[in-house]
Amino acid sequence: MQYKKLGDSELQVSEICLGTMTYGQQNTIEEAHQQLDYAISCGINFIDTAEMYPVPPRAETQGKTESYIGEWLVKQQRDQIIIATKVAGGSTRLKWLRSGNLRIDRTNVQQAIDDSLKRLKTDYIDLYQIHWPDRYVPLFGSPDYDVTQERETTPILEQLKIFADLIQAGKIRYLGLSNETPLGVCEFCHIAEKMNLPKVVSIQNAFSLVNRTFHLNLAETCRFHNISLLAYSPLGFGTLTGKYLENNANGRINLFKGFGQRYDKLNLPEAVQAYVNVAQKYNLSPAQMALAYVRSRWFVTSTIIGATTLEQLQENINSIEIELSREILQDIDAVHFRYPNPTP
Repeated sequence: MQYKKLGDSELQVSEICLGTMTYGQQNTIEEAHQQLDYAISCGINFIDTAEMYPVPPRAETQGKTESYIGEWLVKQQRDQIIIATKVAGGSTRLKWLRSGNLRIDRTNVQQAIDDSLKRLKTDYIDLYQIHWPDRYVPLFGSPDYDVTQERETTPILEQLKIFADLIQAGKIRYLGLSNETPLGVCEFCHIAEKMNLPKVVSIQNAFSLVNRTFHLNLAETCRFHNISLLAYSPLGFGTLTGKYLENNANGRINLFKGFGQRYDKLNLPEAVQAYVNVAQKYNLSPAQMALAYVRSRWFVTSTIIGATTLEQLQENINSIEIELSREILQDIDAVHFRYPNPTP
């Protein structure tokens, strides 16, 4: 396991980060703790969660993921583990979370951080991330910016002041973004520098063989602002394993109807089959090839993996042993040129 510096922070994070959004829905607390123990034994020191997890989000399960992690975390050496969680941004769908009045404002953020700390049974969060922007942006596969959807938003200056106070209070160490745009990254960085406020150190956005839009839209921005990418959905919601080429696959897309709309896109099955063919040509598992590709990109600091079984987790972590040759990368690029970004 290799470790990389997270942006401008003092954190050295493992190149693989354990994602946990199935804990409390598809995974029991015993299974969650088994996964956490195994991940740590493999050298992973970086755990990612969110206040709204598990997914799909429901009032009955909200917060269970953090609670499951908290029951495990109190038995660990806290300063050896980097915990990242997220505060939900503006939404009209999560009506059960903080009475549905979700904003990145002082009242909401203070309640969110205190609730997360209580569930996680810890005094501080190493990386606190804005799950999605407070302002309107197209999210989770929405195709275009729609000016009619713009809404009132908490100014970024005010948001940064809130997080500065949380850092001063010792509740969080560093601030990160998620599902952000180049405009958002630049605004957060410029305002922080101008007003001597905390600079964001990371961004958690989707990146995979079937969604390389980060390379087009954000890689340059993050390079020159020294913002680390934490790549989520590196397996394209599990599609890049090839399992959904069979309609009866046991996975989230089939278990929770409507939850995987981002991946119900033209050319995705054809693209996945082509990537599977490349993996088979070189005697690789499709999942491991997809993960090795993400890990190999210069702008990826840590790749967030998740699994519902220990066997899946083992396969995913073992992808760190794979280095893709020039020939494999050329074949991967040939597929990309045929089917560019079917799930942006």
